[in-house]
Amino acid sequence: MNTIMSTFNKRRRSFILIALVILAPFIFLSTTDKDFKIAKNLDIFVTLFREVDLYYVDEKDPENLINSSIQGMLESLDPYTTYIAESEMDDFKFMTTGQYGGIGALIRKGGDYTIISEPYEDFPAQKAGLQAGDTILSIDGISTKDKDISQVSDMLKGTPNTELTLQIKRFGNSSILEKTFTREQITIKNVPYSGMVNIDIGYIRISNFTKNASKEVRKAFTELKELGAKSIIIDLRGNPGGLLNESVEIANIWVEKGQEIVSTRGKAKQWDNTYITEKPALDTSIPLAVLVNRGSASASEIVAGSLQDLDRAIVVGQRTFGKGLVQTTRPLSYNTHLKITTAKYYIPSGRCIQALDYTHRNEDGSVGYIPDSLISEFSTKNGRTVYDGGGIRPDVSVDLPQPGNITYSLYANNYIFDFATYFAAENSTIESPELFQVTDEIYTEFIRFVKDKDFEYSIESNEKLNELIESTKREGYYKLAENEIAGLKTKLVADKENDLITFQDEIKEILAEEIVSRYYYQSGRIITSLKNDPQLEKTVELLKEPGAFSSILNGTYDGGDIKLALEKVKIAQ
Repeated sequence: MNTIMSTFNKRRRSFILIALVILAPFIFLSTTDKDFKIAKNLDIFVTLFREVDLYYVDEKDPENLINSSIQGMLESLDPYTTYIAESEMDDFKFMTTGQYGGIGALIRKGGDYTIISEPYEDFPAQKAGLQAGDTILSIDGISTKDKDISQVSDMLKGTPNTELTLQIKRFGNSSILEKTFTREQITIKNVPYSGMVNIDIGYIRISNFTKNASKEVRKAFTELKELGAKSIIIDLRGNPGGLLNESVEIANIWVEKGQEIVSTRGKAKQWDNTYITEKPALDTSIPLAVLVNRGSASASEIVAGSLQDLDRAIVVGQRTFGKGLVQTTRPLSYNTHLKITTAKYYIPSGRCIQALDYTHRNEDGSVGYIPDSLISEFSTKNGRTVYDGGGIRPDVSVDLPQPGNITYSLYANNYIFDFATYFAAENSTIESPELFQVTDEIYTEFIRFVKDKDFEYSIESNEKLNELIESTKREGYYKLAENEIAGLKTKLVADKENDLITFQDEIKEILAEEIVSRYYYQSGRIITSLKNDPQLEKTVELLKEPGAFSSILNGTYDGGDIKLALEKVKIAQ
């Protein structure tokens, strides 16, 4: 009994302390309605927490309960205001700086263990001979079996210049290999590849906007000019954004000094800022084309949107993600942080990129359907009409075909990855990324490789047909159409052997990228992906077509897709 009372009193004192800590900032505030509501509800929360912790039938971790309440509160705001626990700070720093101490490799789960999915070129993992497909058995003598991917990641990371030893199992090798190497400061490139598309057109892929992104882009642009580039394609597809100031400095490469690129406005005046180009531009006349898709977000949208608003570049692809919010990291107690939305940003035309409606989002979180009532018109520097409501709408739309379900299943089940591992073990070298192709012979070998593999996939048409069958049965029409429905159902059954042939072109493309990455790493993967790229092909065509670039910028282009950007329409991409 004394033990129970002692525990009760200790918890009671803890709750009093928690209450004092939480309520302290409000004790001496003036008793306005808002201040009273804050103090009142914090008091309710503390007493509720006390009752749950003391009397709930099962024992619960108080820290988990508090974390759940924090997450619930932040989820009521927007998707980007988040709580960062002390244990997550390394990952957060990597997102903002592109730097961490480690081995320089992507990893993924593979059964009971963790697998190297892609080593970065010229970093410890690659220099020590680690290969994609290697299974990590132990790290410094500690088994990785059944450990979460986050646990293994934490074990691989560490202070630069410290050693670690990995035991690995390699495909095609029966013995266990041991690799010892030194961790380094890993800085992921913002520009993983740049090069010439043809004799006149240069290409720059920007994957992130972390520290020094603008320096990397300036360097790539200067080198392309020296190679004779007379126009430039900037690829921002899949770029999630990053540092706002880097986006401004990248735009400054092609926009004259003193030009507004973006402004921010928040509830607190301290977040109201206008960002203006501060350096002389490297080139204010070279034609620019920006590639975007639904994965282009935040800082990517500042670059694409500002260059579009200033009529400095044409934008090609799909509508962008629709994130026009500024996050600021605020320190909390115990080395935790709050990443909080403090402002919205506005590009030169005055439009905000942020999706105005959180309820109509695509599965990937990007902006979906936008009602007319939420769309407003704005004008570019040349007087072209552009719209807000969410994301950047391209000047020229290029829709991409959706991959077949069998292609998605093969990729999701890692059979394409596994075949590339098998292929690399059997072939020490391949042709350059520009020349390599998955031949019919290689593809036949792939079919044999997956023949006995267990992978299931459904056909959407078949699912819709099942819904139709249920409807006809409810409405009494099934008997009338039974034979036709049976015939259609037979044709829509997923047939792996036939589908491997039907969808071989798109499967070959993904296979080629995965295989090439085993020999030429990230740059090789990008080069391979560009060989059959509808967006890139359309952009090259526009840059080569006499007068197309200038006519798009002055709103007179009659090539078809541009008309979508000149009419106020409902778009759901």
